[in-house]
Amino acid sequence: MPITTCIFDAYGTLFDVAAAARIAASEPAFPQLEDAWPALAEHWRLKQLQYTWLRAITDAHTDFWQVTQDGLDWALERTGLDGNAALRERLLALYWELQAYPEVPAMLHALKNAGLNTAILSNGSPDMLNGAVQSAGITDVLDDCLSVESVGIFKPDARVYDLVGQRFGCAKDEVLFVSSNGWDAAGATGYGFTTAWVNRAGEPVDRLPWRPAHVLTDLTPIPELATA
Repeated sequence: MPITTCIFDAYGTLFDVAAAARIAASEPAFPQLEDAWPALAEHWRLKQLQYTWLRAITDAHTDFWQVTQDGLDWALERTGLDGNAALRERLLALYWELQAYPEVPAMLHALKNAGLNTAILSNGSPDMLNGAVQSAGITDVLDDCLSVESVGIFKPDARVYDLVGQRFGCAKDEVLFVSSNGWDAAGATGYGFTTAWVNRAGEPVDRLPWRPAHVLTDLTPIPELATA
């Protein structure tokens, strides 16, 4: 069946998760970040994801804002930047205003002009997602922001992917699911979606039972894939 619905992961896919540390590093108040921000951003993101997986498999769910804070605290300690309350507060504030990747607005406009459904499906809590979408100015080109909070478990649990069909009344093979996380693209492939992995960093494909249908370097080709 033709694609009717394009679903996007949020963090790292539409929104640049390294932007908070990068912006803070450019501010005079935080000279200690000048050289340390890339490592901080990498550790923060990795721990954030690891904590979602651990909480999912141990049935210890909390919202994404909590794991974002927990991941940052670990990363700050790991990079020797802990103990600075002002820095922590600034990084967390910036996470609510993450920059969208440059190609995102035009890509989403093209999908809407083609008559397709568009939505976010994210581990993020509703308030976090709404803040990021508004900050990026893409509210008018998204039909919805679907959050795992409605089912109380993080991706890649199938109950999260179920939210797409429940919201849009579409079959699995009508969905193009797009994520920058290889494990998320793999999970969605196993679920039955057509998938595109946005591999911005040129990483190897995850050794999992399922592989994404498409591997991209950015989001620019998505409208063409969705309407082919």
